[in-house]
Amino acid sequence: MTQRANFLWGSATSSYQIEGAVSEDGRTPSIWDTFCATPGTVADGDTGAVACDHYHRMPEDVAIMADLGLDVYRFSLAWPRVQPDGTGGGNPAGIAFYDRLVDELLARGIRPWVTLYHWDLPQALEDAGGWPNRDTAYRFADYAAIAYDALGDRVSQWTTLNEPWCSAILGYMSGEHAPGRQDARAAMAAVHHLLLGHGLAVRAIRDRAEAAGRAADLEVGITLNLSPKLPAGESSADLAAARWEDGLSNRLYLDPLLRGRYPADIAGKLDELGCPLPIRDGDLPLIAQPLDVLGVNYYSSQVVEAAPTGQNGWPGSVTLRRDVPRTAMDWEVTPGALTDLLLRLEREYPGPAWYITENGAAYADVPDQTGYVDDAERTDFLRAHIDATLEARDLGANVRGYFAWSLLDNFEWSFGYDRRFGIVRVDYDTLERTPKRSARYFAERVAAEKKAAAEEGEL
Repeated sequence: MTQRANFLWGSATSSYQIEGAVSEDGRTPSIWDTFCATPGTVADGDTGAVACDHYHRMPEDVAIMADLGLDVYRFSLAWPRVQPDGTGGGNPAGIAFYDRLVDELLARGIRPWVTLYHWDLPQALEDAGGWPNRDTAYRFADYAAIAYDALGDRVSQWTTLNEPWCSAILGYMSGEHAPGRQDARAAMAAVHHLLLGHGLAVRAIRDRAEAAGRAADLEVGITLNLSPKLPAGESSADLAAARWEDGLSNRLYLDPLLRGRYPADIAGKLDELGCPLPIRDGDLPLIAQPLDVLGVNYYSSQVVEAAPTGQNGWPGSVTLRRDVPRTAMDWEVTPGALTDLLLRLEREYPGPAWYITENGAAYADVPDQTGYVDDAERTDFLRAHIDATLEARDLGANVRGYFAWSLLDNFEWSFGYDRRFGIVRVDYDTLERTPKRSARYFAERVAAEKKAAAEEGEL
């Protein structure tokens, strides 16, 4: 099979951002339901109670995917829908929605790619301590087993966690995301328990796949949000600042997953800061379960300059603003850094296949009278980052796919509905879907790449 042919094109979403129906069919509250109900946490007091109403409009959304020519749809399960309160058996009514979704995708020739956790922890588990509590890792493995038992006969691609950095740091350190806690020690415990939960879930899924005779087709992995941290200069202080930020954002996850150990410089400093990683005997081999796939969510890179140490003793740094285009999230557009990142991963962490599981941009969309958005900036963003991905592949990185974020405009976490990432516009008043210029471009690009792959295979 040629390199071009062995490449998947898709798009991605997450449960809380699009599904709505937060109180239907036995679903219990998640930490995001609670967070949204807390005044001052989300722009304009928005919630995911309705979101895109994907729960009721799923067939229409799958039809849009088919029209775009997607190979893959990456979506997440809502843990409190599948296993209310995070304990006990599965919820048949909630699981039935995902049964219908998987069947609809397969009927349209689209491969379902399941993410088990995209941040919507059952509130009952947060009440019991959340991710800083070691027991949550074991509850996650139980949930993974329920999900695989329900869908594993039709789903071969499984991602355990989406962006554990966000869950731990934004959720438990900065408090910008649910559950809104600000406790550095708890955040570092959450880092370790998220990774432990990943390892336990991988083992549970593999055991079930082997018992069912499906192990040959199984691909299981994790998705990390990785961001290159570049030193502002050659001074030892700037180099150290960039190394620290790279360690805290990237190596703290890559090293235990793919090398079986935490980076010594980061783990040692966390010990000094009174925020140790709560490692027990046997944890690291569990975390380092062999991975078939490592998903890369890429949005931007940063230039880091040293700064005075903070009041809490944490190493200080600032991010410098470069003279480059920026998105509505104020993120720098740096596609070349994506090529560099993929080549670094291949060089320093060889083994799994790399997939771009999220890449996209928010812009201030302006629809015409029909709802169509001529989003030239997002189109250019996708073009540049697809080119960067394929360049890395051509230079030897084992990158196997690119998934645009996001299929739909949706609930954008603490920004509410103020930021739009979709290649398909959602009118939040009528819930009407309208593909944007970027969707048309993506469909045309996918078709062209598939044609080139077919022609290459005939040579």
